Amino acid sequence: MATIDVHNLSGQKVGSLELADEVFGAVNEDLLWEAVRHYRASQRAGTHATKNRKLVSGSGKKLWKQKGTGRARVGSIRSPLWRHGGTVHGPQPRSYDYDFPRKKLLGALRSALAAKLADGKLVVVKAFDLKESKTKQFRQVLDTFKVESTALVVEAAKQENRNLELSSRNLEGVELVRGNEVHPYHLLRYDRALFSQLALENLQSALVESAPKRRRAAAQRADKKAAPRRRQRRKPAAEVA
Repeated sequence: MATIDVHNLSGQKVGSLELADEVFGAVNEDLLWEAVRHYRASQRAGTHATKNRKLVSGSGKKLWKQKGTGRARVGSIRSPLWRHGGTVHGPQPRSYDYDFPRKKLLGALRSALAAKLADGKLVVVKAFDLKESKTKQFRQVLDTFKVESTALVVEAAKQENRNLELSSRNLEGVELVRGNEVHPYHLLRYDRALFSQLALENLQSALVESAPKRRRAAAQRADKKAAPRRRQRRKPAAEVA
């Protein structure tokens, strides 16, 4: 079972946290692609619209008689064949969202966490106990953890931290989310992920409970192999006889 260091806001190591193999064991890139595609599809506005021949402006009068003119027959100036006419089969307002299985979403979240850990860009903080709501102070905290570009800050779902909200909202490239709102897209979009210890523990326990049985069984077998074996005492030859 892997472990990760836990730091305080000054960057000093204050402990360690055990990581479950069911969550941080493997990365499924195909599942990550599906989760990101679903998330971005749900973010589309879908407000595009075109006007058909019923909606464009123009008279409905027949321009000339049907026969005898030598010209092609036409019934309306709003015909799609004419300039400023209606559009045929154009896009209409709709939702691009679609159903995505919850098991696949949780599997993608496990893969995203494993990828962040493998890249060395997962940071665990004991607690974001900021004394003041100062953006400059929180920027110094990010500099302590070598956050140079973007960062995702994750706080526990039931933890009210007003100072953290006010300190992080004005920083460009920094987003604060709750532990129960983390999406694989967030972990892949931002360069570094800073979790509070409570947020990561709660998220890990929820992902372990929802992990497939075969993955949990594989993790248990790996733990047994990693555990030291006890040497059995050999019985004397007289006792065997």
